[in-house]
Amino acid sequence: MNMTEFNSSPENRQTEQNAPATEAGLHVELVAVIVAVTQGMPRVLVRDADHALPAGAFEFSHRSLQAGLRAWVERQTHHPLGYVEQLYTFADRDRANAAGQRIVSVSYLGLTREKTPGPGETANWQDWYRYFPWEDWREGPPELVTTEILPRLKEWVQSAEDGATRERRRRRVGLTFSTDPDSWNEELVLQRYELLYEAACVPEALRRLREAPPGVVPGTAMPHDHRRILATAMARLRAKIRYHPVVFELMPQRFTLLQLQQAFEAVAGRLLHKQNFRRFIEQQALVEETGAMERGVAGRPAKLFQFRRDVMVDRAIAGSKLPLAR
Repeated sequence: MNMTEFNSSPENRQTEQNAPATEAGLHVELVAVIVAVTQGMPRVLVRDADHALPAGAFEFSHRSLQAGLRAWVERQTHHPLGYVEQLYTFADRDRANAAGQRIVSVSYLGLTREKTPGPGETANWQDWYRYFPWEDWREGPPELVTTEILPRLKEWVQSAEDGATRERRRRRVGLTFSTDPDSWNEELVLQRYELLYEAACVPEALRRLREAPPGVVPGTAMPHDHRRILATAMARLRAKIRYHPVVFELMPQRFTLLQLQQAFEAVAGRLLHKQNFRRFIEQQALVEETGAMERGVAGRPAKLFQFRRDVMVDRAIAGSKLPLAR
């Protein structure tokens, strides 16, 4: 997978769909955020040890951008993709390679099931909370939010040149990094990352200045603006599971209701109320019993279910609120 070096920052981002591939001095690449859920953990496919997302140049032989994405992802990673949708086109004017050629990245979200990489394969799976540890609230508010993130953001607020800017910063911090579970919005993944970037709390913000990070918050950095692209995908998927049955693309053919709940929780980063979740699923008539029971487990085996594929077309999960545990 050839990666193109470019500079980028999240200020004044532009999102343009269907970017032209023929403009002089323009290079169009496809970037894939490929997600799986394995043993209750959301996983993302990255390339080599540099934690880059899979990316490759768009070829004019491809009949469409999505066809091109499927072709090289499946060829180079040997991972067949299920559900695929376009995220955004990142086309900032400052995204350029060393030769000054403008880089346009068309990003996609793909869902699949994890498999062990074969011999010679360089792609590998990583937990996505490795890159965004402050986004996992399944055990309550992460300690690093109160001990590391909020103190640094408080300093950033106080460093504003005037009162109006200080107030705007204060409001942004309060909106995005609330420590109250009832007001924490799990869909604001991108806004939180961009706030940390603007406050110079992540390595990517200081990379172009070639300075050593003076105290960045925990979380593995990614090359280029790939962590921003991953944040965009996380936010999209967290919103999507509320109203569309895409989570079933992450499930094995047969599963227990507990496994299904854990997949929802893994993506949302929040625990769900068990009984309310089961009512939530059963009311949608999206699953059916297989007649089989779980095997090889201690204690009472659970029923195995499967997704009703006949209701996937034009069927959305009713309601817009997951049954969070309180």
